Amino acid sequence: MKEAEAVRAFGAMSQETRLRIVRLLVVKGANGLPAGEIGDALGGVSSSRLSFHLNHLEHAGLLEKRRQGRSIIYSAIFPVLADLVAFLMHDCCDGHCAYCDKAIELFAQCEGRPTSPGTVDSKI
Repeated sequence: MKEAEAVRAFGAMSQETRLRIVRLLVVKGANGLPAGEIGDALGGVSSSRLSFHLNHLEHAGLLEKRRQGRSIIYSAIFPVLADLVAFLMHDCCDGHCAYCDKAIELFAQCEGRPTSPGTVDSKI
């Protein structure tokens, strides 16, 4: 990830409501949530305000949307979030940290879907 992309993504998340949206959608995984449920989870954010924040995150490349019936479903883009973590941790310990290297490798594999129990080494 280039520095300009990281700045744009971190800038988009540097507002409380947008950070809460990203964190909520990370919890929900690849299935995401309809916009109305996101608003409800955030304490009843108005639809116009929610739309503003969702668009801001989408333009920063952190969220994607899809139509499902009459609903618009928003999901976090996990590879982008993994790239942000890797951007921050890439040179940890002068680039010689086995723990961070392992974590970056695992984040790069995340698609926002649960893995089967026992498939990921919990000793990062």
